[in-house]
Amino acid sequence: MIPAESVAASKHQEFSLYVHVPFCSIRCGYCDFNTYATEDFGQGVGLATYANDAITELDFAQRVLTGSGVPERPMNTVFFGGGTPTKLPVADLVKILRHAVELFGLSPEAEVTTEANPDSVSEKDFAVLASGGFTRVSIGMQSVVPEVLSVLERTHTPENVPKVVSWASHEGLQTSVDLIYGSPGETLEQWRRSVEAAISYEPDHISAYSLIVEDGTKLAAQIRRGKYHMPDEDLMADMYLLAEELLTEAGYHWYEVSNYAKAPRYRSTHNYSYWRNQDWWGIGPGAHSHIAGTRWWNVKHPVTYAHRLRQGDSPAAAREILDQKTQFFEKVMLELRTVDGIPYETLSKVHGTEILNRKLQWLQNQGLIDDEQLKRGVVGLTLQGRLLGDAVTRELLPE
Repeated sequence: MIPAESVAASKHQEFSLYVHVPFCSIRCGYCDFNTYATEDFGQGVGLATYANDAITELDFAQRVLTGSGVPERPMNTVFFGGGTPTKLPVADLVKILRHAVELFGLSPEAEVTTEANPDSVSEKDFAVLASGGFTRVSIGMQSVVPEVLSVLERTHTPENVPKVVSWASHEGLQTSVDLIYGSPGETLEQWRRSVEAAISYEPDHISAYSLIVEDGTKLAAQIRRGKYHMPDEDLMADMYLLAEELLTEAGYHWYEVSNYAKAPRYRSTHNYSYWRNQDWWGIGPGAHSHIAGTRWWNVKHPVTYAHRLRQGDSPAAAREILDQKTQFFEKVMLELRTVDGIPYETLSKVHGTEILNRKLQWLQNQGLIDDEQLKRGVVGLTLQGRLLGDAVTRELLPE
């Protein structure tokens, strides 16, 4: 059950759903997500059974939320991520979505997204998704440069990306393209090629993420052995600034440090639910959930996950209740990354006006926070501040 204090606070929160699909054709060398390059785990668990297991967890979620007294709220956003959601038949994605809507309802203007690998979808798939209630597709592109894709161990065909964008747009779906910069050996000119290519496909939204090499991944081991070398911080900054320049010139506007949209209506509403620490239930192996300061996560292995659900048990592995200090840290860290910034009033309640004003004056002098926003009572990042966002966050946390 969900603690009473989180139940009480949840009435002020929006509710979203995340569905984790843990299947991939191969496991990319940089990936540290809970994904598996297999379709059959044995013991009656695999790609063919996944939709039914996810639906079983949806039923479990509804019972827990209702039994805990969490107020009923329609889903504001739904996001299918992975892994590669489109490894599942799109009819299964629609089946999961429709069951979720039956249980929780869906807001009239809700955003419903699935990630897609450009090699794992067909033109007709988008017609099924659109008619089944999806509104948006996020396409994993990463790069158009074969050498960069090879380092990342991405096996998709770059030429398929513009086709997929076109197919999705034709069905009335919003489109987003994901890029990654800073791969070992990648040059500034190679990064330019990828950004310009993404722009030429005319998606509604483009994400440009810096590569983060996580411990335990194949790429991390290759770097330790000296096979690859990461670019230095100056090159990473130049890559970010180049993306900012090219995307802005093409009519895309930043709204979060790594995300750009042609217009506010194309921003990722689901990601905003995370950045504003709203409520969501995460379906699937290893998926995380959050209800008003209570966070929990499911067991990782698909077999253990499926068997627990089939036995009528909770798939959760553990949970934590976030204290006020942690919640404030996450609020600053996440909201500061957005174009909306953080209200001055929110920070002054923690620091007091005298200490906060001293901190803000120093950040202004360094050119890291926006003067015009501050005049409106909002602390927001400048372009230079986006490059040094972690440092700004540290400065705005209590000493």
